[in-house]
Amino acid sequence: MTMADEQWYFDPSTGDVAQGKEGSWSNRMGPYDSESAARDALKIAQARNKQADAEDEADDNWGTGDQRN
Repeated sequence: MTMADEQWYFDPSTGDVAQGKEGSWSNRMGPYDSESAARDALKIAQARNKQADAEDEADDNWGTGDQRN
């Protein structure tokens, strides 16, 4: 069994979780280290997107604010 076969993946089109690369890459999120993490793939992606959006907003606003130093 290879490393990829031991990892978990989530299929957002069906909601199924599988160990190993099953199905098309276009319908596969992962890899995840555990089945429970794969089941939470959408929550994990949402949290990562929220964090990235906050970082982008901070980058966009780097020159604004109080400049009286």
